[in-house]
Amino acid sequence: MLKLIVGLGNPGAEYEATRHNAGFWLVDQLARMGGANLRVESRFHGLAARARLWDQEIWLLKPSTFMNRSGIAVVSLARFYKILPDEILVAHDEMDLPAGSVKLKRGGGSGGHNGLKDISAHLSTPDYWRLRIGVGHPRNAGGAGQREDVINFVLKPPRREEQEAIDEAMDRTLTPLSLLARGESERAMMTLHTGK
Repeated sequence: MLKLIVGLGNPGAEYEATRHNAGFWLVDQLARMGGANLRVESRFHGLAARARLWDQEIWLLKPSTFMNRSGIAVVSLARFYKILPDEILVAHDEMDLPAGSVKLKRGGGSGGHNGLKDISAHLSTPDYWRLRIGVGHPRNAGGAGQREDVINFVLKPPRREEQEAIDEAMDRTLTPLSLLARGESERAMMTLHTGK
């Protein structure tokens, strides 16, 4: 069962439309669906709201710390409401997947993602759900794929066709997320990854 969905991103208007904020975009969409108003919650270091989604009460959280300090927000809300790591889903941008691709998994490494690294450190476990939202990689966009290219790439908005593909991918996650929220994790992954 899901009790907390966290979207990763960077705070501030200058980052709003950038690839790194794909997790924020999903949480905003879920807040609209659940009729929830994300509000500043200083004790949780972010914007938070309780939403009614798929007949469940689920907390939504957008950390207001920068990406590499996301863990403090996640652990603050999770501890306060006694939410276990396997009841948490973290939605984040994933450069190893093309724009328009999305994958669901539980546990594993951070894949170099600083937000995931910090969350795993604060929770003292990597055993939480991740929704990996593909945003593409600079090597596929004509960049050399060097570290500077990677940083610049995620801090820029996607091209129009990439944004459309990302939006469609997030729409495709809604049915699998409804299954995951009800505890049907195997079916959720099969539905998302095979379309069945």
